[in-house]
Amino acid sequence: MRTRVVALEAQTGRRERPCSSPRCLPARFTSVDTSPTPAPDTTARTGTPRSDDPSTGSGRHRTGPAGGASAANRPTTDTGGGPTAGRPSGGTRRATAGRRTTDTHRAAAARSLAENRDNTARRDDTPDTADTTGAADTTGPTSAGRRRRTVLLLLGLTALTSATALVLGLLSWAPDPPEPARPLTVPESERLAAVRVTNLRDLRAGVRVTAGTGATRIELVGWVDWSRSLLYLDVGGPGAGAERGLLQRSGRVLVVRPDPAAVPTPAAPPLVAPEDRWRLHRLAPGAQLAPVLDLLLDLAADRPDTPTRTAPSNGARWIARETVPAGPLDVIQAPLPTGTPAASTSVGTPGAATPAPDEQTRYWLDQDARLHKLVTRLPGAGPVTLIFNRADRPTLRPVDALGGRPGLPRALTDAEQRRLDRLPARLRAQGGATLTLTAPTGTDTNLRGAGWLSWTARTAYLAVADLGVPDRRTLLRRDAAGLARADLPAVTAGGGTAEAPARPPLPPPAGGWRVSRPGRDDLSVLVEAAVTAGSVGHRGAAVRVREDVAAGRSVDVIESGPADGRLRYWIDRDGLLRRLELQTDAGAWAHLDLHPAVVPRLAANPRLVAPRPSAPRSSAPRPGAR
Repeated sequence: MRTRVVALEAQTGRRERPCSSPRCLPARFTSVDTSPTPAPDTTARTGTPRSDDPSTGSGRHRTGPAGGASAANRPTTDTGGGPTAGRPSGGTRRATAGRRTTDTHRAAAARSLAENRDNTARRDDTPDTADTTGAADTTGPTSAGRRRRTVLLLLGLTALTSATALVLGLLSWAPDPPEPARPLTVPESERLAAVRVTNLRDLRAGVRVTAGTGATRIELVGWVDWSRSLLYLDVGGPGAGAERGLLQRSGRVLVVRPDPAAVPTPAAPPLVAPEDRWRLHRLAPGAQLAPVLDLLLDLAADRPDTPTRTAPSNGARWIARETVPAGPLDVIQAPLPTGTPAASTSVGTPGAATPAPDEQTRYWLDQDARLHKLVTRLPGAGPVTLIFNRADRPTLRPVDALGGRPGLPRALTDAEQRRLDRLPARLRAQGGATLTLTAPTGTDTNLRGAGWLSWTARTAYLAVADLGVPDRRTLLRRDAAGLARADLPAVTAGGGTAEAPARPPLPPPAGGWRVSRPGRDDLSVLVEAAVTAGSVGHRGAAVRVREDVAAGRSVDVIESGPADGRLRYWIDRDGLLRRLELQTDAGAWAHLDLHPAVVPRLAANPRLVAPRPSAPRSSAPRPGAR
């Protein structure tokens, strides 16, 4: 079938669609014989017959049956009477001509088929590395190749043009001149006046502070909560000194958790503060940390600042505009608000945080009056830079020394009131407990203690250590007669460390006791309240402050007592007292943690002996005296 199609293409010069059935071919091509035939006979044109033609005899003329048939079937067309012998008849000539035409077509089809076979064999059998130098390539590159080279050339020219334009642009580029400083517009003055109100409305923010230069530089990282006047920071830098470590401040009460081994560079403190090793701290006079902490807390107010601070006559000016990831910021120069530490006019050593030579305070404000950066100079601290992260706003929890997390005070429910009323009887039934004391009672006095408490005998016995005097202990005994104290070396009074002293020795030492009436100092009030909790009810209105956890148990924190001596009772759901808290004169909270236990029998305190009055000296001379 394919042979016939090839022959058809060779004869007509037109490519036909192949068909799987012979019936699809035109009728005129179905009789084409593709068997090999000799080359066409060129002598037929001259009338000389071939010697090998089977249709001819040994003579010149055809005498076979075919010739006779042709002659017999030839129609009579002659008009003359001349003889016809010796020349071929018309029918013979037409048959010969038709045969020559058929032979010519067969020969052309055979040659085309042979050439196609030779070309196919040559393409298939010639390896890629065959020597083709002898044959000239007259076809040239294809149109697809020419288009590909044209596209690559255009892309190369485009890249070269772009690079040239970029280089020329960089060489000729010059920054726009900065906009000169100018007085504040009305919207800018309003935004500056609303900065502290915005801080109070946003509640809190992350902060990073750098104060001072050189060896006195301190660095602070943490959070400020303007809504509760609370700071929670990690203190570092070469000038941190005794404050290196964690710091919390609530109002004017400052507690620290020293860590002398901490790395100089501070990091964000843990969101849940550690529970131990916090102590009340007083900053030394002139310490550079004090004005920085004051400035952080004073950047909040419940009303806008007065317009006089933002007036051009007071130095308020627009300086520049900067773009940060948070958006565009306006740099405004203005004095610090009223109530914050005044800016220093003394010339200090310039540093990275030092503002422009005019040494004025500068604010970086966004369009919503949010403060993102503050650069100033403070007396005793030098150049100070405060950077705020307005998106970092976690809820902060003060440590126990600052009263713990805040709650929503409310009246007691009936169940809570019944547990509070039944507390004395419940404690007497329990018998006693071991106690742990943590009492920041003064700016330089941080007490730690351990011992026993008995509600049935109404006695207490504990060893108390002062963190400022780690090698001494104070033994404290309380009974119905009063209080007795004895100061002893740490090794004699039970040992342990100042942060975690051991329980006092048994039996108590015999000598060195000072007997006194129950006093009004914070330690005496706290111990007295713990002992009497098992014998008397609670005076004054009681409120539930919050729910908390003590020793792994849920408790209700209930505040009760007179206004000048409010106590907090941590009562679990079983009606047991787990902690007793007292707010000290320093503003911090001291507490006794109680754990039910069997208490050893304690000896009675030495009795308080009243001094005997001495007889008045008589002015009369004694007998025998001169």
